Amino acid sequence: MPRVEQFPFVNADKTLGEAGFRPQMPITLANQQCSITTSALLDTGATVNVLPYQIGIDLGYVWERQTATLNLTGNLAEYEARVVVIEAIVAQFEPVQLVFAWTKAVQVPLILGQVNFFMEFDVCFYRSQLYFVVSPKKKNPQ
Repeated sequence: MPRVEQFPFVNADKTLGEAGFRPQMPITLANQQCSITTSALLDTGATVNVLPYQIGIDLGYVWERQTATLNLTGNLAEYEARVVVIEAIVAQFEPVQLVFAWTKAVQVPLILGQVNFFMEFDVCFYRSQLYFVVSPKKKNPQ
């Protein structure tokens, strides 16, 4: 199994030229019998992982059944958020459990933040070369 995967930066807004490139990568999210492969934005400045409302619905979550709530900050402060734990697969790595703030916001990307994406994976950005590498955290020997 590979220990490192490389991903290109994606030009999310061609009108911005070089400034339009973003660190995005494919990720598969699974909940029971449902799974979705989508694109995620890696955001080292985000405290939490953020799941857009529609992706949560597509994974089979029911808003009213999620009782753990949290308050988001910044651009998402006006939206309610619920806590969901989702199995995630990045590249060919072993699946991991990621905790998401599922928000009612619809115009937000799937965001991978400090809690807990960057606690499960090491990432090295090579912005000037328009790529980044991801590897699973090293497991401590027992």
